[in-house]
Amino acid sequence: MGAVLDVPAGFQPHDRKSPLTEPWEPLYRRHSGDAVILGLRAGLAHTNSRGFVHGGLISALADNAMGLSCARRLGDGASLVTVNLTLDFLGSALTGQWLEFDTVFVKPGGTLCFTQAFVTADGQPCARANAVFRVVRRAAA
Repeated sequence: MGAVLDVPAGFQPHDRKSPLTEPWEPLYRRHSGDAVILGLRAGLAHTNSRGFVHGGLISALADNAMGLSCARRLGDGASLVTVNLTLDFLGSALTGQWLEFDTVFVKPGGTLCFTQAFVTADGQPCARANAVFRVVRRAAA
């Protein structure tokens, strides 16, 4: 039996799976108002050759958290496509640390949704992400 991961209170297994994030499992989520906060206990599979959590993982999960949060906020079957994504790395994240991807809405709208997320490693800032999403409404059946 594998080791039990130390997961902060309020987090549940993330129920939205994708082929990209499958190798990074287990991923966790919790809701805070309209925000979907993603969480991850960093392991060796998440690191680059220098032992830091890879920036690509941080970027992808920040994008994921912001998109899910926008869809939750907009409701009514909204689907989103990333138009622009930028990331500022503020510090390093290491194996064993708990990473959180927390979205702050800047301007959700009917066509475009502007968002910002903060990424922390054991509560310390390690990245800030900004994204613009195009809102795509699903056609009625």
